Amino acid sequence: MLYKKYSLGVFPTPLERLDNLSKKYPDFDLFIKRDDNSGLASGGNKVRKLQYFIYDALEKGCDTIITAGAQQSNHCRQTAAACAKAGLKCHLLLGGIEPQNYNGNLLLSHLLGAKIYFTGDNRKGEDIIKLKQDLEAQKRKVYEIPYGGSNLLGAYGFVDAVKELKKQLSEKKLKIDYIFFASSSGGTQAGLRLGVDLFGIDIKLMPISIDKIGLGDKALDDAVLEILHQGQKELSIQKTYSIKEATLIRGYDKPGYGVITQNEKMAIKQLAQSEGILLDPVYSGRAFYGMIDHLKSNKVEKNSNVLFWHTGGLPANFYYSEELLK
Repeated sequence: MLYKKYSLGVFPTPLERLDNLSKKYPDFDLFIKRDDNSGLASGGNKVRKLQYFIYDALEKGCDTIITAGAQQSNHCRQTAAACAKAGLKCHLLLGGIEPQNYNGNLLLSHLLGAKIYFTGDNRKGEDIIKLKQDLEAQKRKVYEIPYGGSNLLGAYGFVDAVKELKKQLSEKKLKIDYIFFASSSGGTQAGLRLGVDLFGIDIKLMPISIDKIGLGDKALDDAVLEILHQGQKELSIQKTYSIKEATLIRGYDKPGYGVITQNEKMAIKQLAQSEGILLDPVYSGRAFYGMIDHLKSNKVEKNSNVLFWHTGGLPANFYYSEELLK
C-alpha cells in the first residue's frame, strides 16, 4: 500500500461458514466475515480505516481528532477508542439533542473520553469547520476525519481487507461469488471495489443502501465514484470506473436511516438464533435482511457461495432495545 498505518485492531478477522443458515437456504453456501471481531471497543469495520487516519494524524503532529455522526455512530465510538489508544484528544459532533440518559454507542464514546457536541439536524459533519477553527484558536493541532471515515485514505482500509480475504479464501480453497454488506457513507464500498479490481478477484459486490440521504450535495453513488476515480489513479488500476460500479442496491433504505422495521428485527433474530452471531439494527441488520431477501427471491444465482461482511455495531442494540422487543 501507498500509506502506513497505526496498529489498532485484531486482524485477520474470522471467515466462517454459516452452517445452520446454509441448511435453511440449501440452494446457497453462506459465509460471514467477522469484522465485528476486529477488536477496539467492541470492534467494527471502521477500525480498518482508522489505522490509516491515526497514523496520518500522528505523522502530521496533530494532537486532536474531530469527526461526526449520528448519536449511535459506530464510527464515532471506534474513533474515540482509537484516540484513547493513540493518546489523542477526540471531539465528536453528534446529531440530535443531548438525551437525558446515555446508552449504546453514545455511552461508550463518553466512557472512552470523547468530548461530545450535539448538533441537531447536522449529523454528517456540517459543523466540523467551525469547531476546527475554535480548537485551532486554542492552539490545538486538529486532524479532521470525514463522516464515516469515507475518503480515499479510509478506503485503503478495505483495499487491505480484500487482500486479507483473498489470502483466507486461498487457504480454504474457497471461491466466493457474492459479497453483501452495508453501505452508508461509501468508503467501505469504494475500498472493496478497488481491492477486488487491484487483486483480481472475481466477486460480485452487493452494497445494500442504509441511508437514503447522500453526503452534502452529492448522492452517495457519486461520492463512491469520486473515491474510485481517485483510487484508480493512486493504485494504477487498469480500469475506467463508471457510475455502474458505484451504484447501491436501493429499496431496503425506504423507511429511513435508523428506523427499525420488522425486516431488521427478523434478520437480527434469524442470525442470532441460528448461529449465535449478533447484528445491529441500523446497518448490518438491514444489510443482512437485504441478503436474505435476495436469496428468497432468487435474485442471486443458485448454488452460489455468498458472503456477508459483518461491519459490527453491537452496542446500538441496547439503544434500540424497546423497538427490538416489540
